Parts: sequence; C-alpha cells; structure tokens
Amino acid sequence: MTQATPKKVTVVKCPTCKTDVVWGEISTYRPFCSKQCQMIDFGEWADEEKAIPGAPDMSDSDGWSEG
Repeated sequence: MTQATPKKVTVVKCPTCKTDVVWGEISTYRPFCSKQCQMIDFGEWADEEKAIPGAPDMSDSDGWSEG
C-alpha cells in the first residue's frame, strides 16, 4: 500500500498589504487577502498610479496623420 503525498500549499503575499494569502479556493480574493485590498489596488490602476510599461501611444500626439 502506498502513502498519499501531502498536497503542497502555495502561499503568496497580498500585493497591497503583504499579508500571507493561501492560493486556493479558501481565498476568495486571491492574490489579495480581502475585498478592501482588492479595491485599493483597483483604485490605483483606475487613477493611473500603476501602469504596465510599453511604447507610448502616439495616436494623440501633435503631427500625427493617417497619410
């Protein structure tokens, strides 16, 4: 008879408050620890305090034309 291997639990840090969060169905707001931390992060993105780096959008710059 073989023994079952125990399941490894993955724990991540909440991006907002750095609290440990179990990555699984018990953590409804993962990777956040709570709805409050999720909404704080969402607000930062909405206020453009956070952004993913990339090429600048040149469509609204002066001198742009379609040809």
